[in-house]
Amino acid sequence: MLAGPLGAMMRAAGADLLHDADCAVPVPLHPWRRIRRGFNQADDLARQLGVPVVPALWRTRPTAAQMGLSAAERQRNVRHAFRLSPLLAQPSRERRLADRVVVLIDDVRTTGATLHACAATLLSAGAREVRALTVARAAPPNSSIRQSVNPPTA
Repeated sequence: MLAGPLGAMMRAAGADLLHDADCAVPVPLHPWRRIRRGFNQADDLARQLGVPVVPALWRTRPTAAQMGLSAAERQRNVRHAFRLSPLLAQPSRERRLADRVVVLIDDVRTTGATLHACAATLLSAGAREVRALTVARAAPPNSSIRQSVNPPTA
């Protein structure tokens, strides 16, 4: 399982994001995708970070895989796809997010459409601040950006 070593790398690289965070919220999979896959990689990673994990979000509808979609298509794909978990909708449970610093966890960030949609939901639920931490950042499809793991030195 890669969640342990990847989580350790995320903890080290994201120490500034995590140090005063109240909780980590993993980006949810749609229930059918979660059942087919057998796990949620964002949840597995969040549990390695040393902060309380709050499953605050639900994916309300299945969405197409983001891979291969343009930035505009990605935004449309995840629009209205997330909502606050009904398990947190009760007033006593909503306090878990109210005025809290939340770190949103996902495996890969490309255009940021999924993270933005999730953050908007968390902020509307009362989170004071939403930060995002991912294992990797990928160049958007059809992008002229080239990324290098080991950039050349001069």
